[in-house]
Amino acid sequence: MSRLSITATLLAATLLAGCDMIGGALGIESPEKVAASREAEGKAVGGACRHAGRAIEDCYALNKKADKASIFAGWRDMNDYMRENKIEPVAPTLAAQPAAQVAKAVAEPDEAKPAPKAAAPGGKPRKTAQDS
Repeated sequence: MSRLSITATLLAATLLAGCDMIGGALGIESPEKVAASREAEGKAVGGACRHAGRAIEDCYALNKKADKASIFAGWRDMNDYMRENKIEPVAPTLAAQPAAQVAKAVAEPDEAKPAPKAAAPGGKPRKTAQDS
């Protein structure tokens, strides 16, 4: 083999070995890292739901994007922990809304709400076609 081919082979091996480092620097995450992050987030959500005294079905309904298996795993782990240490659930203080309002807020995304009126240069709201 010539020196050029050996050098090219070593250079290619060095670059390929650093792909994970280059991807991380560019903000590209590996599928394994994304899956681990989603699972950890689901477990955290499940644990928080159990600590708040929520039923697992309510937790699923409030967190539709999270993986159900990881939510359940977190809920079950927190349940076991709370039983072993005789910890009582903590009722959420910010969620003083009735369950129907919470379910409605979850079902309707924020984009469905009308946008606030843009202010004119003088600070007064501009008139729109709806105001006439």
